Order: sequence, then structure tokens, then C-alpha cells
Amino acid sequence: MGEARLGTELLYSNPLSGPADVFDWVPEGPLGLGDRDGALELFGSADDEEFGDHAHWIFWCPVAFPDGIRISWEFLPLAEPGLAMLFFSATGHAGRDLFSAGLAQRTGYYPQYHSGDIDALHVSYFRHKYDSERAFRTCNLRKSAGFELVAQGADPLPPAEDARGFYRMELLKDGPRVAFSINGLPLFEWTDTSNTVLGGGYLGFRQMAPLRAAYRNLTVEKI
Repeated sequence: MGEARLGTELLYSNPLSGPADVFDWVPEGPLGLGDRDGALELFGSADDEEFGDHAHWIFWCPVAFPDGIRISWEFLPLAEPGLAMLFFSATGHAGRDLFSAGLAQRTGYYPQYHSGDIDALHVSYFRHKYDSERAFRTCNLRKSAGFELVAQGADPLPPAEDARGFYRMELLKDGPRVAFSINGLPLFEWTDTSNTVLGGGYLGFRQMAPLRAAYRNLTVEKI
């Protein structure tokens, strides 16, 4: 367990040093796990050329978090193309738990998450899957169900071949406010002015195959 910042309470800390640190996490879709020099390597275990949009996955942390949190983690792209996302504030419709037996089965197929029976926010911060994404790189924040693009900012992350060490990602979710930064550089801030502001819930990493990436030092703090 690391030390919380002044004025914060550490709710969760995971070094993500390898597969043993995520033995209780919940995979949905064809996920592969590995150890990358003391970090957790995540990749697709299905051929995306053969399985298409069914080759992608999401990996849920099994802890339901309250609202008013700061999520931080370190990310390193290893091999492209692909896309990396973080889901957060994820719950089932009508306040049901994300893993309720009453919800439809999820297999990593994206429409199940953005237009199914769950509510969530999700930020895509390494959008290097398609030619159009690679030509003009942005970080996108969407609100679901509904797949609504609510905020966007420039993506400073380089291609995997130019990456030098891990990049520190930080996301603040506090009531209607969401803010996202990389290595301390603010990329966007959004305030939800609707009457359906999402609160607490689960978080999970998502990748689009064939991206390979490494993660470490996940922390969640109450603010």
C-alpha cells in the first residue's frame, strides 16, 4: 500500500507487477496476461483479423468504488495497432450491480458496453487502431448507455516505437466533474449538466486487439 496524498484517503492500491496481482479481476473477452519486467502485460488472445470486433476485451477490477475519487495508473504501449480505454463509474441499469446475474452476458464486444444494460463513463486515451485515429490523435470521453461523446482533448502519447518509459495517467471523477491528464498535462475537463449524473461503480481496462500494453501502479483515492 502506498501513501495517500494530503487530504485524500487511499481506497485501493495494486502494483500490477504481474498476473498474480490480478487473480481476482474479472475478464470479459479473449484476454491474455503476462509479466513485462515487473509490470502487467495485457493483450488479446484472439486473432483480430479472424474474430474482428469480437477479439477485444475488458478487464474489471472487482471493487465497487464510491463517487469522488482520483484514479491513477501507469501505461506503456508495447506493440500497435490498437486502442486503450478506461471504464469507470460502471453499474448495471436501475442501480443493479455490474455483475448481477440479471444483466445480459458480456463478452468484450463493444456494443454490449456502450449500448447495452450497463451505465458507465469511458475514456479512450491511446486511439491508434484505425488510420483516421492515428492521423489525428485525441482522447475521447463517452457516456453510456448511449455512446455519447461528451469531451475530447489532444492525445500526447507517442507511437509504441517512440515510447520511453511508462506514462502516468490520472482521472478525477467527482460528482458531475471529470478531468483527465497524462504526466500532469491536463487534456480535458467536463461537467455533466444532465439529470443523469453517474456516481460510484467499477473500473476496468479495455484494449482493442492486437494492441499489447503494460500497466503498473494502479491507485484509487477518495478525494
